[in-house]
Amino acid sequence: MSQNKETYILAIETSCDETAAAIIKDGHEIVSNVVASQIESHKRFGGVVPEIASRHHVEQITHVLEEAFTKANMTAEDIDAFAVTEGPGLVGALLVGVSTAKALAFAHDKPLIGVHHIAGHIYANRLIEEFQFPLLALVVSGGHTELVLMQEHGQFEVIGETRDDAAGEAYDKVARTMGLPYPGGPEIDRLAKQGKDNLDFPRAWLEEGSFDFSFSGLKSAVINTLHNAKQKGIVLEKADIAASFQASVIDVLVEKTYRAAKENKVNHVIIAGGVAANSGLRTALEEKFRDQKVKLSIPPLSLCTDNAAMIGAAGMIAYQKGNRSDWGMNANPALDLEMYGNR
Repeated sequence: MSQNKETYILAIETSCDETAAAIIKDGHEIVSNVVASQIESHKRFGGVVPEIASRHHVEQITHVLEEAFTKANMTAEDIDAFAVTEGPGLVGALLVGVSTAKALAFAHDKPLIGVHHIAGHIYANRLIEEFQFPLLALVVSGGHTELVLMQEHGQFEVIGETRDDAAGEAYDKVARTMGLPYPGGPEIDRLAKQGKDNLDFPRAWLEEGSFDFSFSGLKSAVINTLHNAKQKGIVLEKADIAASFQASVIDVLVEKTYRAAKENKVNHVIIAGGVAANSGLRTALEEKFRDQKVKLSIPPLSLCTDNAAMIGAAGMIAYQKGNRSDWGMNANPALDLEMYGNR
């Protein structure tokens, strides 16, 4: 690959309930980024329904691709490689994106690159600024809560992960019990700004030195508090419940990230995933790292939730390393991040 040639990657993301396509230049410049959300379709069910998600992807994928090409004023012939989320995610949803990317790559005789969804979330930050290694990523989303250590591009070591509910899952389950609409995270974040942290909810620190997370106990404590209050006829302020719950989640996320960054002597800390959009978490991380010699990167809201630009950014690293997927690539809902990085 010529050092002077600009490289364009078209990326597709269909792992859950967003149908997305993007064109990325040289791994860090967004040429176009289109996302079709399905939130309104799933809201009445209180969560994502896999079959509905898959059908929406089938309906939207062609339109999203056409819009991505139109906004970029480009055609498939201008693309150097096609990247797609291979996993993890909902298998039916993933299959739509994988099948589309394989068809495009085959039809235009271009490289096909499978990308790990979490690697994508991490590399969303490279669309804003360059990485400084060693780097620590705090990944927080609906299905994942992890601390990932990186010594170089494309290499991932998971040094901490959730043992039960991910942070985003806990938010959605607590919100449902509180009678808040789906998705629950933004609703609790909004309410928390109006409330007080006056309820003594637990912080799960686990054993000494562990960077793992556990939010199941906190979720249960909040739900039990709500049920007990209802049985006794006590009315609790929803804003106070939200503020107290969020404070517990943020305390653990921020403190464990800080400890991991210090212990591993990293130069750069980034936050990634849908829960990275949480205003309380963003503020707490900024305060914690303000006087540290560690660089902190927090992506804009548009790059926190699922999008294809992040898949293109991660795909560029795989492209530069010479990693290619063959025509036998399939949707892999259990794709391991460390194994993906060691391909």
